[in-house]
Amino acid sequence: MTRRTDKPAPSTLLPAELVRAVFLDRDGVINEEVNYLCRPDEFRLLPRTASAIRDLRRAGFRVVVVTNQSGLARGYFSPDDLDAVHERMHSELARARTRLDGIYVCPHHPDDSCHCRKPGIRLFQQAAEDLKLRLDQSYYVGDKLTDLIPGKTLGGRTILVLTGHGQREQELARQQSFQPDHIAANLYEVAEWIIHEDSPGL
Repeated sequence: MTRRTDKPAPSTLLPAELVRAVFLDRDGVINEEVNYLCRPDEFRLLPRTASAIRDLRRAGFRVVVVTNQSGLARGYFSPDDLDAVHERMHSELARARTRLDGIYVCPHHPDDSCHCRKPGIRLFQQAAEDLKLRLDQSYYVGDKLTDLIPGKTLGGRTILVLTGHGQREQELARQQSFQPDHIAANLYEVAEWIIHEDSPGL
């Protein structure tokens, strides 16, 4: 079972008007990495994260979180705990005058062989159905290669951030000859790069 913890914004777009998204991992990308984060008071936005999300949405992108949360299957925290963490995230972003367009969660253990756990693509496909997204023209951002592999599979562009586990994963990418389309120090630099790439005539 996949879990989405908020309702997508209503969409009246026709198929020909499908929009693009920036898909973000959560831990180590939006907020400080905490092993099996389960308490709202441990949630801390990384610097300039809210500004990055606000700028991306102003540029016309949907901003969607896709996150593996095996702590649910492991019994480390409950669905209510997860919801409380996400409520904290929503409130901090709202304080900064921005928001997410959706949160999609895989609650399964890595050994469950589900189709929604990244690097699987099921949650991205679900987001595309809900929010009328063009997956092949979207961006996929994370601090692990498992966050980026779906982007390669779906024909989008991938960006590794060096926050969270990013520096370790950068070395792993070199060893595996995995080439992200871009590497950025943090999410704010990600947003700057995407917006610049998307600007006509630049």
